[in-house]
Amino acid sequence: MKLHQLKYTKGSRRHKVKVYGRGYGSVGKRGGRGNKGQGQRKSGNVRLGFEGGQTPIYRKVGKVGFNNANFRQQYNVITLKQIEANGLENISLKALTEKRIVKNKLPIKIIGNTKLTKKVNFEIHKISAGAKKAIEAAGGKVSIIK
Repeated sequence: MKLHQLKYTKGSRRHKVKVYGRGYGSVGKRGGRGNKGQGQRKSGNVRLGFEGGQTPIYRKVGKVGFNNANFRQQYNVITLKQIEANGLENISLKALTEKRIVKNKLPIKIIGNTKLTKKVNFEIHKISAGAKKAIEAAGGKVSIIK
């Protein structure tokens, strides 16, 4: 065995992490930061995904995947004020589409607490508590469709 054949046992020496920017013996005069620009400055550390002020790719590309909004229940919301103004007596999806108050086949929800002047019968999908109280006070009936 000769001197140039001697080797350290693996793990016997702890290699120190190289210290950057502490003289010419380390990593040169620029301390491993490259030449000029934002990355070389002391406050040039930018967050992950930063593209120099340009709109980043994660904002340009659309979102994909599960979203609860795709499964929400939508309603045609009708107020008691609209019903009072149109002078309807029997409210149903068919009656509202004929009067062109509703333009699609979504379920109907009645809201509002306006006092009704005459009794009105409702055949709807959903109703607010205030609207139900106002309808029953005027002598009307509410039947909920499932």
